[in-house]
Amino acid sequence: MSAGNENGCANCKAAPKWRQDFPIKWEGDHYVRRREMVKFLTLGSVLLAAANWVTALASKFVHRGSRVERYIGTAAALEQNGSFLFRYPTDDDPCIAVRTPEGKLVAYSQVCTHLSCAVIYNKAENGLFCPCHNGLFNLAGEPVAGPPTRPLPRVQLEERGGQIYAVGMEAS
Repeated sequence: MSAGNENGCANCKAAPKWRQDFPIKWEGDHYVRRREMVKFLTLGSVLLAAANWVTALASKFVHRGSRVERYIGTAAALEQNGSFLFRYPTDDDPCIAVRTPEGKLVAYSQVCTHLSCAVIYNKAENGLFCPCHNGLFNLAGEPVAGPPTRPLPRVQLEERGGQIYAVGMEAS
């Protein structure tokens, strides 16, 4: 035999040293084992959960420090009608303000917590009525009848010199 590798191939070069130290069968190398897949999925799930927590915490602290104040109407208009509609904190968020029989000023998001229908003030029931499924909220924003189970988000109001301002939101 002539000079060559151990297979007796005269035209073949000898295998590099690293290939002798790390013999890898390349045909099966691209397959992922079950254990590797479980590790990957677990790590991915943990990273996604951590990202969700960080986002939730960041939104809590960012919105807590910012105060959006908006003029929504006059106390005289509220006295005359018993309630009025306004938008807060953006023009896409409908809200309703009501003067209770005790004279207290309250306001809530007008979006029902059941299926997002608009709630309206019902003077006879002394509450906020959702006509979609006969839901009723008392003037504390809590559900008292129908399918809604969560309270309405409350809008914080301030009354200054006969003018009413929305100054914040409280989550339900």
